[in-house]
Amino acid sequence: MLLIGTSGWQYRDWRPGFYDAKLPQRLWLERYAEAFATVEVNNAFYRLPERSTFEGWRKRTPDDFRFAVKMSRYLTHIKRLREPAEPVARFLDRAAGLGDKLGPVLIQLPPTMRADPAALDETLGLFPRSVRVAVEPRHPSWWTDQVRDVLGAHGAALAWADRRGRPQSPLWVTAGWCYLRFHEGRANPWPRYGRKALESWLHRLPAGKEAYVYFNNDQHGAATADASALGRLAGRPATRTP
Repeated sequence: MLLIGTSGWQYRDWRPGFYDAKLPQRLWLERYAEAFATVEVNNAFYRLPERSTFEGWRKRTPDDFRFAVKMSRYLTHIKRLREPAEPVARFLDRAAGLGDKLGPVLIQLPPTMRADPAALDETLGLFPRSVRVAVEPRHPSWWTDQVRDVLGAHGAALAWADRRGRPQSPLWVTAGWCYLRFHEGRANPWPRYGRKALESWLHRLPAGKEAYVYFNNDQHGAATADASALGRLAGRPATRTP
């Protein structure tokens, strides 16, 4: 099963287009959730919402909707995984407002942060097994057997990422599910993805595993168009896409 969506839903250049010109911004989430069954909350990285905000999102979306939430940069970019207990506890307390609509938590590490398997192990150990965690390292020093073993021991997924048609990491499968992010395509108009690029990623995804797929190329509405295109290519295994 593929759950396909975008990294956020509040982009002004999606109107007109994905959002009707007369649709007020306060109803954008409802419109988005009619089209897609999942979204990646990217802005939680910059400012962690209050629990009441998460609760509001839960109430405004269908029963089958899932929110992936990006971990606050306070843990990843300021603390750089040091002393993770308090930031993780605060994050989990607030995100619990989503209830059973909480999907994976994305931990995206700074591109300058070198591998620290011990810190990653400590951080992942703070998440209950009921919460799925995906990790997106961006420094090449992380591509070691030791790091792969840490991810596997905690059932955490290595977040696969694409930029301009190229994988940004090894395509390790370290969990019983997958997480894929599209950052920038090479098709026209920029930053769209072409059919061949999308098909190549469908072939890379392991058969029989649930996969969360998000398009972060939000400019000019590319993300919603590409998410819809991937859904059509995937056919029946995909959740709803327009």
